[in-house]
Amino acid sequence: MRVINFDYPVIQKSYKTVNLRDLSLYIFYPKENRGHRPAILFFNGGSFNKGPHTPAQFQHQAHYFSSIGLVAICVDYRNGHDEGFVPEQAICDVKSAVRWVRDNHDEMGVDPNRIIMCGASAGGYISVSSIMFPEIDDEENTTDHVPNALIVYAGGMDAIDIMNRLFPERVEKAESVSPMHHIRACLPSTLWMCGTEDILYEQNIDFTDRMRASGNEIEWITYEGMDHGFFNYGNHDNIYFNRTMKDMENFLKDGGYIR
Repeated sequence: MRVINFDYPVIQKSYKTVNLRDLSLYIFYPKENRGHRPAILFFNGGSFNKGPHTPAQFQHQAHYFSSIGLVAICVDYRNGHDEGFVPEQAICDVKSAVRWVRDNHDEMGVDPNRIIMCGASAGGYISVSSIMFPEIDDEENTTDHVPNALIVYAGGMDAIDIMNRLFPERVEKAESVSPMHHIRACLPSTLWMCGTEDILYEQNIDFTDRMRASGNEIEWITYEGMDHGFFNYGNHDNIYFNRTMKDMENFLKDGGYIR
């Protein structure tokens, strides 16, 4: 069993158990109890390989947003560390996490109508896919799993590329789970961030342009000269960690999630 270490105090809650594997939410609460607050769920990247990143990747973002009044949650989901892992499992877990928060919103002090989802790289892929593919599900729970707002850091949207690189045995199924191949109006209000030197930059431009043309509301922000993972805490003297945090905060203020 992996040990996930955080630099800040967190409340750990199990939201799902699959084959004896407990999946947890790591919750950062605001210091002040002001009734039902927005919640932001973070889905880390780098999760499809063996030895994946952990939910602690987003702990500094979560700590900051909890300090300004949101309930911030780092989500553990099935990943490359799990035997027999396939991406569809992670997509199901995203849905389960959102449902659990909505089903337990009174206990958590969360407004179920102000749920924000944030994913990076592979976490961006499973976040978007959880919205685009209603048929990928392992629960009978009918609680709405679609967030009210979405934030993506450079998500891989072409599952054919993902499967060719990481899951070659699943290439035949790739198109059926590829957001790039299922363009339609379905996303909530979205902020999309990507560095111009990111390997996924052109793919992200193509996807967001086509999704906007299909009726999705997507704010697109680029960061000149930045590559994959530029936003992570500790990179680039935290210049882009702070800049992306401010861009996220402005997006959430415009949406009425932050006063």
